[in-house]
Amino acid sequence: MPQIEPEVYCIAKTDLDRAEFDRYLKDIGEPNWKPTTTIPGELLIEAAGRMCYRSWQPYDPAKPHCSQPNVSKVREDSKVYFENVLKSRHGSILEHVNMSFICRNVSRIYSHELVRHRAGCAYSQESLRYVRLNIIDFWMPEAILENEKGAKRFREIMKQLGEIQVELAELYDIDNIKSFDKRKELTSAFRRLAPDGLATTILFTANIRALRHIIAMRTDPHAEAEIRLVFDKVAEVCKNSYPFLFQDMERKEDGSWTFEYLKV
Repeated sequence: MPQIEPEVYCIAKTDLDRAEFDRYLKDIGEPNWKPTTTIPGELLIEAAGRMCYRSWQPYDPAKPHCSQPNVSKVREDSKVYFENVLKSRHGSILEHVNMSFICRNVSRIYSHELVRHRAGCAYSQESLRYVRLNIIDFWMPEAILENEKGAKRFREIMKQLGEIQVELAELYDIDNIKSFDKRKELTSAFRRLAPDGLATTILFTANIRALRHIIAMRTDPHAEAEIRLVFDKVAEVCKNSYPFLFQDMERKEDGSWTFEYLKV
């Protein structure tokens, strides 16, 4: 039975309709705003923050919709602007940008923990009411691999559980049952003999504010081993995708990702 590894695919990020956004900027008087980021998600969040305080530029009475008397100076560099946002924990504007990930070859142990994060998240998971099992793929934790005999027994049991799924399908002659509802009913029943550790796939979407929180929680040394592994990969994607939004995130020697401006 092949050893599998959890995989992470970032399949979607919030985009920015630049034509409509430019139309908005024109309508408010074309502010003298020159962001130093070109990443759509970061542009969107910076725009949200500047709109809140009407801080597109320093106050100019000729452009009342671009600025206001309380603003005599603005942070022009996007990196500096976001550093201030993160320091002040102006978290609501981070919720405008989502990222979607497919997590493949993860266990239902992982997914059961993942879906506990509800705020700012959405989930779609492979259904074992519809998807009939004929093999039990699984990821083996390092704690199991440390004992050679234990790891061997672990593999044997997983292999046997996969064989049981095939045997049950044959005993009930499921392939020759014409009723789809009946086949689904049996498929659902068979999964009761499938372990939580079987490999599955789940797609989740989370906004930036939620991701910062989840990464900090799930890469902590006390978190479950598999979810630490997966969110280490998620963190790398986030850092590469939005360097200004995750500028305070750092990977420690123990594998945890910590945030200078985040309180968990």
